[in-house]
Amino acid sequence: MTPRPRAVVTCGPGLAPIDAVRRITNFSTSELGVRLTECLLEHGWDVLCFKGTSSTYRHPEGNALTLREFSTNTSLHALLSDEEERESVSVVFHAAALSDYEVASVQTLDGEPLHARKISSRLPGLQIILQPAPKLLPELSALFPNARIVGWKFELEGDRFSALERAKQQLLENDSALCVVNGSAFGEGFGILDPQGACQTALTRGELCNLLAVWAGRLLPL
Repeated sequence: MTPRPRAVVTCGPGLAPIDAVRRITNFSTSELGVRLTECLLEHGWDVLCFKGTSSTYRHPEGNALTLREFSTNTSLHALLSDEEERESVSVVFHAAALSDYEVASVQTLDGEPLHARKISSRLPGLQIILQPAPKLLPELSALFPNARIVGWKFELEGDRFSALERAKQQLLENDSALCVVNGSAFGEGFGILDPQGACQTALTRGELCNLLAVWAGRLLPL
């Protein structure tokens, strides 16, 4: 019996802890990644889904599914690195909305560092110093050497042309196979951009997931 092909989907928000009880995160729900996971399962894939612990959307369901949960960019990288048989993965859909910044330090208004596990709420104010968080997309090709990598680009500023230009830059910098573009800068729906500059559009999440699953199927040997 021919083994099912393997795919990885990352989805949901990353978080950056401020102290043991507070965090910085974003509005990602993981809905798109969950629906993509289930669509791939329906198309005959084994799927490893890595889902942010702060996601508000339900878990994916399916018999050929492995679900793991992550919190920070670093924890997701560790989970991916520890995964067995990474060489057998054919495609990685990196839809997770990871943190662009992480907390470098927390200080009083006078600049005194704060290290308490739960910072007092009686302070008159705080200064939170952020630093760039490690990027995961550039690492995926090394982690999954036989996989095609699909990234995401969510853009709010500018117009469709500028959003596609930034997506094209992401493709070039990371040697990705596709970049999915959305956000108010792109406009309605989603764009699926390839390195040659061709852009296919999808108006709904369901349409996008189906197009990506069909594309992934074409990667497999006959």
